[in-house]
Amino acid sequence: MFLRWLKEWRWRHLPEHLLTGKRGEDAARRFLKKQGLRFVFANFKANRGEIDLVFRDQLSLVFVEVKTRSSETWTRPADAVDAQKKRLLSEAALQYLRMLDQPLISFRFDIVEVLIRDGHIDEIRHLPNAFPLSPPLRYLP
Repeated sequence: MFLRWLKEWRWRHLPEHLLTGKRGEDAARRFLKKQGLRFVFANFKANRGEIDLVFRDQLSLVFVEVKTRSSETWTRPADAVDAQKKRLLSEAALQYLRMLDQPLISFRFDIVEVLIRDGHIDEIRHLPNAFPLSPPLRYLP
């Protein structure tokens, strides 16, 4: 009981941008589950970087980066996934794959854009296979 209260208290006292990000990740998780993907893990922390969500899509692993915004005035949320971010996500994914006992597994990188307007989830866009593994990294089982 106490741990549940502590967890809820901690989330209520986060800065607004972190709460927005958490809401976006929760919405993306529900959305992808409805699309038939199987949830595996959230917030995998690697030596460098973090993977927001990990799903299975049939026989493939899906590494998901969630971008939540309250406006698209300047750019789309997915535009925030630049070359440096892709490299960090690639390195984190390779670290995740090294931990598995199944070395020969296919994987991809998806981006989910979540738009929040007036405090409510307004739109969710799934961009499957949004980018490849960053060069010069290679996946060698």
